Amino acid sequence: MGKRRPRPRQQPLPTAETHSEGFRQSREARRTSLVEDYVELIADLIEDGNEARQVDIAARLGVAQPTVAKMLARLTADGLVTRKPYRGVFLTDAGRKIAQDSRARHETVEAFLCSLGVSAETARIDAEGIEHYVSAETLEAFRKALTKSR
Repeated sequence: MGKRRPRPRQQPLPTAETHSEGFRQSREARRTSLVEDYVELIADLIEDGNEARQVDIAARLGVAQPTVAKMLARLTADGLVTRKPYRGVFLTDAGRKIAQDSRARHETVEAFLCSLGVSAETARIDAEGIEHYVSAETLEAFRKALTKSR
């Protein structure tokens, strides 16, 4: 069998500036997604009437407690959480803001996926990743599409 020939491009490559912006945004989202996951989960645990304890965070994220301890130290240093001995983890105002923004993005993405016919469980799981990478423009388009479909 011979080598496959590449298919000709439908569109030319974007400019280097445009191309690099997409990669920059992806790197930034990768950098912030873990922080957003932690503060959103901490907010969820607190709002559910529980303390956000290291053991609960580890169980829900599916990671080891030392991993959580390391991230909590980082979040504390970044001013997003406070910790009290023998108590749970609490969000600062800055941490609450990040959690609220992340949750809003998640809810929009999840609702949009459901509106396309994706099952609720799959939409919840997929939204967990997409929420960190979606742009404000795309989120707004999702919101508009959701409003039109109602």
